[in-house]
Amino acid sequence: MPNLNGTGPQGQGPQTGWGRGPCGQGFRQGFGRGCGMRRRFTKKEELVMLGEEEKELEAELLAVKEQLKVLK
Repeated sequence: MPNLNGTGPQGQGPQTGWGRGPCGQGFRQGFGRGCGMRRRFTKKEELVMLGEEEKELEAELLAVKEQLKVLK
């Protein structure tokens, strides 16, 4: 969120961006990556989280490809 004011990218509201801000959820943001809340994960936990992240990224990529088709 630009300026951490809750308006999201380009003032369109929260949850309208790529989820890369400090309020994002999931493996990349929600577990304190770079936010000072370090936690060590077991290999099994990390594999599960990475698998979930992979599914989310694949879904996001599919949505982007669909949007590209619409725009073309």
